[in-house]
Amino acid sequence: MVEGGIAKPDKTEFSECWKTTWKTPYIMRLSLSAGIGGLLFGYDTGVISGALLYIREDFQQVEKKTWLQEVIVSMAVAGAIFGAAFGGWINDRFGRKPSILVADILFFVGAIVMALAPAPWMIIIGRMFVGLGVGMASMTAPLYISEASPARIRGALVSTNGLLITGGQFLSYLINLAFTHAPGTWRWMLGVAGLPAVVQFFFMLSLPESPRWLYRRNKVEEARSILEKIYPANEVESELIALRNSIEAEKADEQAIGDNFIAKMKGALSNVVVRRGLYAGVTVQVAQQFSGINTVMYYSPTIVQFAGFASNKTALALSLVTSGLNAVGSIVSMAFIDRYGRRRMMIVSMFGIISCLVILSIVFFQAASHAPKISQLESTHFATNATCPSFLSASNPTSWNCMSCLKAECAFCANGANEVRACLAKTSDLETLCHGQHRTWFKDGCPSKFGFLAVVFLGLYIISYSPGMGTVPWIVNSEIYPLKYRGIGGGIAAVFNWVCNLIVSLTFLTLTKALGSSGTFLLFAGYCVIGLVFIYWFVPETKGLQFEEVEKMLKSGYKPLAFKTKSTRGENQSA
Repeated sequence: MVEGGIAKPDKTEFSECWKTTWKTPYIMRLSLSAGIGGLLFGYDTGVISGALLYIREDFQQVEKKTWLQEVIVSMAVAGAIFGAAFGGWINDRFGRKPSILVADILFFVGAIVMALAPAPWMIIIGRMFVGLGVGMASMTAPLYISEASPARIRGALVSTNGLLITGGQFLSYLINLAFTHAPGTWRWMLGVAGLPAVVQFFFMLSLPESPRWLYRRNKVEEARSILEKIYPANEVESELIALRNSIEAEKADEQAIGDNFIAKMKGALSNVVVRRGLYAGVTVQVAQQFSGINTVMYYSPTIVQFAGFASNKTALALSLVTSGLNAVGSIVSMAFIDRYGRRRMMIVSMFGIISCLVILSIVFFQAASHAPKISQLESTHFATNATCPSFLSASNPTSWNCMSCLKAECAFCANGANEVRACLAKTSDLETLCHGQHRTWFKDGCPSKFGFLAVVFLGLYIISYSPGMGTVPWIVNSEIYPLKYRGIGGGIAAVFNWVCNLIVSLTFLTLTKALGSSGTFLLFAGYCVIGLVFIYWFVPETKGLQFEEVEKMLKSGYKPLAFKTKSTRGENQSA
């Protein structure tokens, strides 16, 4: 998973969840209805990867301008940053249910605007609407599920939201593949997201507000009536007492540290435990994004084309594998997180990520070095005025290969055996002519025997990332802060996550132009090495610890086991 949190349920919680929801289907109805927000979150962040291939074909300015492609992709992330902040205010002021309904309206409006867009700027506006919905859904859906779930199965039910996010990403790749030959291709891909939004909107109209929000607003009887549908009759009173105690403690904390944002920030940053918690929480969130995961999730088919698979359909089909592995990795994480611990899983994950990124860098370097040579005869005699202008003016055109041609903003036309190798101007007419002669048109990557290796190690990269750095950073942030500062601490770390996500998605294509695919993956490997060092030094193990124990550990100052003195080594073996 890329964004959004997954709780840490264990096996007994899952079996208890099955039994409870079987006896009380209303609980599952609440969770799945709210969880559609997670599905939409995953779908709208994943669908652009395939849709972008066809948007480039329909709009020449998008094809020619790398920055425009990056803006189309990253505008949803920019919208999500504002959507999360706006959603937090709606959550507190008007309730969880209205926040989800507003997110659905934004999803629907964004989907329709994109599907009907006559120009790239309209797609960008639609992506902004969708991003606002993503930001609201990312925080509201798990919050609603958590507050409307029995405590004993809360982790298992909230984790379904995380699974629906990765499931939504996988679904987006399936939809992309399904519409590759449909008239309007990308319009259908982007427009389909409006359907789940409509379904969730009408489901939520029939569902209640969160009982916790109602109780906090002194609507005790309304909260009681909802709890009566969720809990057995003999547990309702005890749950009401627990709810009252929790809200009273929350209000007491607000009186102590202030209930406005500035007061909370001052209180948090002046607290040594919170600061040390933020060192860990922000470290893992920044490391997650600079591992390059969203370059894969947002640009996966484009990366596959960099590897030499020119066909859009082939690129989408191979990208489907990476998305599926990401979803499977989320399940693996839930199975092993409490057995092996958060810190260990992240460190092992980072070693795997670094290895795969370095190998990918080598593979792309070898592919570029062994790119097919350009035939001067074919290039100059393919058609009238067809030759790449830069090739014609080159001082030594005999040294050109396919990669030289693509760097010159031209295209490479070749047959299957690479016997015909022409460097041509990149126009739609010449592309049609190339295909008409039963040749392949390469504009993003060159034909290479190393292409398959790139796809294999892209898959291994996802396998390394998903169970560790994919899910664990969100779990760490749910455990590392003192209770009264958990909201503000988690919020700060989440903002760092979204901002880093925006930076990565907004610069990836520019980096590949400046550094090449090989240099870009090597750069991300370097970021990961720095991230690994920071994780090792700043992030403690929280497996099996009570919140009070985590707070005590941070208060005394955390150091990795290898750097502890002999006197303190025996006190804490958590590193």
